[in-house]
Amino acid sequence: MKSNKKELSATQREELLKTLKNRFEKNMIRHKGIEWAKVQTRLEAHPEKLWSLDDMEITGGEPDVVAHDPKTGAYIFYDCSAESPKGRRSTAYDLEGVESRKEHKPENNAIDMATAMGIELLTVEQYRELQQFGNFDTKTSSWLKTPDDIRALGGALFGDRRYDTVFVYHNGAQSYYAARAFRGALSV
Repeated sequence: MKSNKKELSATQREELLKTLKNRFEKNMIRHKGIEWAKVQTRLEAHPEKLWSLDDMEITGGEPDVVAHDPKTGAYIFYDCSAESPKGRRSTAYDLEGVESRKEHKPENNAIDMATAMGIELLTVEQYRELQQFGNFDTKTSSWLKTPDDIRALGGALFGDRRYDTVFVYHNGAQSYYAARAFRGALSV
């Protein structure tokens, strides 16, 4: 069990780095031209980000490097699990969505869970980028960061892949489904 300090033990760090390195090496198409040694050095310099990556891993997100920002030196991780992360399913979009339900309220919401994990929901653009690396959410769907104007009207966005096409849809922010979670992004 993790402590509230958002810090991993040496053993947990070692296990996480090994998992991330293995995934990195198996999925080179996601990060052409990026070297694992540089990623690991950056990760070790930011232990609070390791805590967030561990949360992504524990909830089934399978985080992996998908980009490098040459201006900041940051490496960008997305949840790369084939389907939406199991440990984040059956969530409404945000707390307002949960509170607007009269009955059968979900236990969690995507925005608060992501904030607690130290990550951001993928934007529509990031979700489409992710889909360039493979077929994601062919049986599930993922909440996406929703523009304020859509959210102000009670809606929220989600995406999935069906019929070999990436779709972005809308739903009421209060809805939740057993096959819908959220995917996150983390800059390290």
